[in-house]
Amino acid sequence: MTHSTLLHVDGLVKRFGGLVATDHAHLSVLAGEIHALIGPNGAGKTTLVHLISGALTPDAGHIHFDGMDITRMPMAERVGHGLARSYQITSIFNRLSVLDNLALAVQAHAGQSLNCWRPARRQTERYELAAEVAARVGLSARLHRLAGNLSHGEQRQLEVGLALATRPKLLLLDEPMAGMGPDESERMVALLHSLRGETTMLLVEHDMPAVFRLADRISTLVYGQVIACGTPDDIRAHPQVRSAYLGEDDEVPA
Repeated sequence: MTHSTLLHVDGLVKRFGGLVATDHAHLSVLAGEIHALIGPNGAGKTTLVHLISGALTPDAGHIHFDGMDITRMPMAERVGHGLARSYQITSIFNRLSVLDNLALAVQAHAGQSLNCWRPARRQTERYELAAEVAARVGLSARLHRLAGNLSHGEQRQLEVGLALATRPKLLLLDEPMAGMGPDESERMVALLHSLRGETTMLLVEHDMPAVFRLADRISTLVYGQVIACGTPDDIRAHPQVRSAYLGEDDEVPA
């Protein structure tokens, strides 16, 4: 893993009327790492991810990604530069197959039109790449199944695949284990672990055992501010984090 900073968030402020959702938030994500963002409900995690992805514009502060100031850059342009958010890249089309969903994502990333030169060759290449992505996220056996007929966990795997089809430098994952049973969560943890080093990830997740298994570093957001950042061991031992989120008497995952 390299140690250069891929994403740097500096003093981000976002207000909704009298509510301050992010309060001069600071965050740095290193290239190659899995960086988890945790915090209690209402801490501002989703707002911060919206600001990073471009879904919201900050009232103050700056966002630098891969050496560029992207603070005012439109979301689609951020995706083009390699910043992808799993469920915002494209929608899952329930009435299309897994393979067709992924082929559309590959096509969108390549900027191809339906009237491109040598369409047969391009279509073959597109579907070959789509099949490779499906294999990467564990859906090779589901290539021709309608996306709407997948299990919840498989649909989340497909969402990750749609994002990977854009070949991101940074993948934003907002609660990828939400709504999953134990077996599905375990498969998602294994998938994200397998992507370590392939793409940098910023993971927002409430499943603390998963967070402590996956993350290289963890940042804790409380009342719109990052109160601590460090390794899982650092966060386990941090008194302010235990008090604000993990709980003084809670058993912290090992």
